Amino acid sequence: MGLVYPLPSPKMAKSAKEINLENCLGKTVLVIGGGGREHAIVDALSRSPQVSKIYCAPGNAGIGLQAFNVPLKDTDVEGLLAFAQENEVDLTVVGPEASLAAGIVDTFRAAGLPIFGHTQAATAIESSKEFAKKLMEKYGIPTAAYRSFSDYEEALSYVSGRPFPAVLKYDGLAAGKGVVIAQNLDEARKALADMLLDHSFGEGRVVVEDFLIGPEFSFLCFVDGERVYPMPLSQDHKRAFDGDKGPNTGGMGAYTGLPFITGEDKEFAYKEILCKAAKAMVAEGLPLSGVLYGGLMKTPQGIKVIEFNARFGDPETEVVLPLLESDIFDIFDGVAKGLPVKQPVWADGVTLGVVLASKGYPGSYEKGYDIEGLETVDAQVYHMGTSIRDGHVFTNGGRVLMVVSGGKDLADARKKVYQEIEKISCENLFYRKDIAHWAFE
Repeated sequence: MGLVYPLPSPKMAKSAKEINLENCLGKTVLVIGGGGREHAIVDALSRSPQVSKIYCAPGNAGIGLQAFNVPLKDTDVEGLLAFAQENEVDLTVVGPEASLAAGIVDTFRAAGLPIFGHTQAATAIESSKEFAKKLMEKYGIPTAAYRSFSDYEEALSYVSGRPFPAVLKYDGLAAGKGVVIAQNLDEARKALADMLLDHSFGEGRVVVEDFLIGPEFSFLCFVDGERVYPMPLSQDHKRAFDGDKGPNTGGMGAYTGLPFITGEDKEFAYKEILCKAAKAMVAEGLPLSGVLYGGLMKTPQGIKVIEFNARFGDPETEVVLPLLESDIFDIFDGVAKGLPVKQPVWADGVTLGVVLASKGYPGSYEKGYDIEGLETVDAQVYHMGTSIRDGHVFTNGGRVLMVVSGGKDLADARKKVYQEIEKISCENLFYRKDIAHWAFE
């Protein structure tokens, strides 16, 4: 079932004194972040019999129905540490890459607090595309050939002499928006100027990769050193519009149960990419201790890495975690403490989720539009960018909601999701009508 509306006011963690008056015998968990990914994490934790209280910083309107929202930014490392200490948090789970890059794991561990997530140094596998490419080159992990540049003219000259399309990646964190697939020289010139002259994402280099062909998919694993625990495969849809048209976004939908990936494909990706990457990071003195996300492609030459991320993907998390039958607290806690955990158990069946985004996203968009009909939705609704006033839900971000449903097969799950989305009314939302189209072509 979906979340029940009309909504009460979200829970807010106002003061330690007020919160500590409650008698909670189970574990207290703090989740860092405030998007759909974190809502899915909070939802999974809420199913654990060991967890009695969940905080989420900063959280969102939907998260506030299952956890106490904490008005702290996800990069306010010292503030979050103080809150965790004051409220006797047993475990912290990090969602966003920005928090990891800010060194939150290092700070919490130095204070003796268990935390699920990678160190600042280990986060380089995501925060630096060049680092990741060098790592793969050194340890024989299959990926596209590349060169990196800091000088605009040198980069432009190199791209000008190569066939198009050209893949241009900003060497740093860019909230999923630092990749351009230039179809011609004009597009390449504009993208390189944007990254190297205008510094739209900050000071940094650009990685130029060979363009690969084939379906992309996401392979997430829980990782603790060389211990790698696989999750179900999923596929994200980055383009804004049907038919994979329009600009890249943070993700417009995802699904599990990929018919174009064989058991042999998954075994190869697990052993030769994810496990090999985990071992490589240990060898480099940068052991992982959270989630390793492999953005992979099945090319005619075999499976290759498009990118690595150092955390749960969004929106993949929203379709993967609903399938978890194991207690997620045991997994998070074991990885955070460097202890072996039992292989996670995943439910049979598949899931499919569709993102509802504000018109204009990923460009400029307006906020504050009323959303109606959520109380009638018979599916899981994850909040990505919402606010609540007087029991009403309003848009408050680019990606606003994600509706997720399971099914015996993809056709069943897809039919259910789109039927339920029709119950939602908001004049300023749009969504793709073809999520999982790769599976039906």
